[in-house]
Amino acid sequence: MGNRFEQYARPAAVLLLVLGCFLIVQPFLGAVMFAAVLCFSTWPAFVWLRQRLGGRSWLAALILVLSLVLALALPVALAAQSIVVYSSQVVEMFRGYLAREGRIELPAFIVGIPMIGPWIDDYWRGLTAGGTSAIAEVAKRLVDPAKAFFLVIGNAIGAGVVQILVALFVAYFFYRDGERVRGLLLEGMQRLAGPEQGMALVATTQGAIKGVVYGLIGTAFAQAAVALVGFWIAGVPGAFILAALTFILSLVPMGPVLIWGGAAAWLNFNGEMGWAIFMAIYGMLVISSVDNFVKPILMSRAGNLSMLIVVLGVFGGAIAFGFIGLFLGPALLAVGWNLTKAWLEGPDSMPPANDASSA
Repeated sequence: MGNRFEQYARPAAVLLLVLGCFLIVQPFLGAVMFAAVLCFSTWPAFVWLRQRLGGRSWLAALILVLSLVLALALPVALAAQSIVVYSSQVVEMFRGYLAREGRIELPAFIVGIPMIGPWIDDYWRGLTAGGTSAIAEVAKRLVDPAKAFFLVIGNAIGAGVVQILVALFVAYFFYRDGERVRGLLLEGMQRLAGPEQGMALVATTQGAIKGVVYGLIGTAFAQAAVALVGFWIAGVPGAFILAALTFILSLVPMGPVLIWGGAAAWLNFNGEMGWAIFMAIYGMLVISSVDNFVKPILMSRAGNLSMLIVVLGVFGGAIAFGFIGLFLGPALLAVGWNLTKAWLEGPDSMPPANDASSA
């Protein structure tokens, strides 16, 4: 009887322990996985920095984490603060513009767009044929919902700042104790898939993570940098905050258009037609072109990952993990896709095993 009780008690105790650990870690699960993604993608930089600091892992980890705070958390925090503080002013300004008497003419650069420009102009003229009072009345009804919407978006991004800070806190320990964690990971993969295949799977995982992280975050930094230059040249106020918003929205397809297009509209509303045209042309030819040229080059390191997987990862990750899922979702899907492809295509499709050992 006693042996039978022990036979059931042991797996039940293990199950309760696993369940308890999961419930404790579950609120931080997204942050922990994001920390792992960051460490995987930046491990070569950590190793280089540690060598320059005489092997002091704690100092190299601290410097790298502080750098990531400035590179990731600061732009996100600025974006959240600007949305919460200034969204009401922007909505009121737009409503005031629509409430002005007289016909509202579209900017010349919109009317001049080949093929669709005249169609947009005709549609707008028909919409405003009765004057701006009807539009102003509709805008008045939408003011409060718009303010509430932007407030929710700002709070969500603010919560994302907290998630990023938690992830960077966890990343410090991953960096500091990275050799031990890396050894356990390699040992686990070798036990599951064998010595050669285990190392190759780790190399495949690291390559996929690097490609997605470099592609998404690298493109975001590039677009934010060129957008900042354009905003400064055009004299748009709050250029640094707008660049931070560009960094965030670059993770979403066609997201930066909302920023530089809004800047062009603001310049036009304030009588700066020439600068509005410059901002629109600069946005189309420079800011948006980064997404078309830089991202494919960086994403090629992820095995020419399909843009569909990236888009699904961005939106699905945001739904599953909140703001931090914008970064985490594509990385997880990239790993799953590359491991599945390696399994289907056979061992020859995987990178050499020494890629994992040297990273």
